[in-house]
Amino acid sequence: MRRALTGLCVLLSLVLLPEAQAFNAGLGAPPSTVDRQTPYTAANGFFTAAQRGDYPLAAHYLDLDYLPTSEQKKEGARLAWRLRLILDDKLAPEVLDNLSKEPEGDPEDGRFEKLTVLTAGKNRYPIQLSRVTVDEGARVWVFSQSTVKAIDAIYDSYEPEVLGVPVPTVLFERVVLGLEPWRWLGLLMTVVLAGLLAMVLERLSLALMARLASWTRVTWDDALVPAGQGPLKLLYFALLGALGTALLQLPPTAQFVATHLVTSFIIVAVAWFLLRFLRVTSQFVQQTVTKEPKDAARARGLHTQLVVLRSVFEAATYIISAALLLMQFETVRNVGVSLLASAGIAGLVIGLAAQKSISSLLAGIQLSITQPIRIGDQVVVENEFGTVEEITLTYVVVKVWDERRLVVPISQFLDKSFQNWSKGGQSMLGPVQLLVDFTADMEALRAELRRILENEGKELWDGRVGNVVVEDVLDRTLKVRVLVSAPPGVLFDLRALVREKMMVYLRARPEWLPTTRTEPRQVVQQPPAGEQAQSAPPVTPRA
Repeated sequence: MRRALTGLCVLLSLVLLPEAQAFNAGLGAPPSTVDRQTPYTAANGFFTAAQRGDYPLAAHYLDLDYLPTSEQKKEGARLAWRLRLILDDKLAPEVLDNLSKEPEGDPEDGRFEKLTVLTAGKNRYPIQLSRVTVDEGARVWVFSQSTVKAIDAIYDSYEPEVLGVPVPTVLFERVVLGLEPWRWLGLLMTVVLAGLLAMVLERLSLALMARLASWTRVTWDDALVPAGQGPLKLLYFALLGALGTALLQLPPTAQFVATHLVTSFIIVAVAWFLLRFLRVTSQFVQQTVTKEPKDAARARGLHTQLVVLRSVFEAATYIISAALLLMQFETVRNVGVSLLASAGIAGLVIGLAAQKSISSLLAGIQLSITQPIRIGDQVVVENEFGTVEEITLTYVVVKVWDERRLVVPISQFLDKSFQNWSKGGQSMLGPVQLLVDFTADMEALRAELRRILENEGKELWDGRVGNVVVEDVLDRTLKVRVLVSAPPGVLFDLRALVREKMMVYLRARPEWLPTTRTEPRQVVQQPPAGEQAQSAPPVTPRA
């Protein structure tokens, strides 16, 4: 009989033992996302669940074995909510980083990991994690039973405060989109106050910088100060927003979004100011050089360099800013690193696809340095005469004489020959061809040319060259070349004027115009061989 009772007791103990040893049985089996292997993962898991309002999940990180099983679920959520409010206000964020990341914990602390010590009235309560045994002998880290028992006592002496101002408990109880109402109110106040303070600080900063700029003799800084309006406000807004979100102690997800927004604003503000800086600087340099009217060629060359280099730096600013914005996100950064690491077919495809773009960029830089053309130069390209109107990183716009625009790839000015009438000097020679009779007086023509140049053409002629020479003798006429000099832009007009006035001069003297005529000529008859030559009267041929 005694043996039967002993066997029955053993059997009952084996059946009831799993239930007696189950940890937090009233909460049910913890989800797979619950990580309690180390003090660090346990503490961070509790705060992550609590800060997104999932207090039933956060209860799995508490030692609730002292409570009846039927009450663990309800009381666990309530205690997790209270513990989260207390620690959000009393626990420094860096304390979590100091927790051990080893399953055995800190050897010096044994089976406990202390976070902090809180005072409620005259009592002091340690907030700590302990290592407990759960089902099948596994050991995990949770907030110790003594800490959980002290939550209500600590909370009764705790009043929720934000920056020392008491806040109604109703603003802490619920979570809306991952944040409590008081945090949403704090974010709204942060945005409004940061915007107002940013406007005030921007005006004060610009006024101070304008005063400092007025003390210098250089006008460049005076023009640069207004360029800070806008970028400076955005920069102040980002810095004040970062300060406000830090004071609100946002949960990790919200803090991640806020941090990346602040960083993005700072990158955009800096890029915005750099673009304005390039514009103001190029305009200042251009205006400084154009004040010297005698050095027009240098002004055009400098203008060309500024336009091309400004385009290069603006493109680089856009690319670097976009890269910095994308590198904030781990997913995009990993994709970029993977593409660079593979460097196989992807690198080859990207290189081939960007070959023309890179060559155009390098061609633009080379053109700005060597300057075979400049903005304002008069060129002949593709058998068209025009003025260089615009130079970009990929093409050149030439304004043709009849108001058409010729768009030429920038590489063509480096790979093919073309005529640049403005290169090397401010004057060119232009011929005017005339056909006159053999009897024309060359000195009279030279005198008439001089009169034309000094009177009708004085606004076009530069006074260098103006002469008349006989270029060729043909069978019936003389080919006369009139050579004049003028700036490239008006040389054609001067040649047309000289041609017109010289023809007016020749029409008044028709004997100098080309004519077709016959002349009588004496013909001498040769005597027969062996006979004495005799004179014979001349024979007049008939016309």
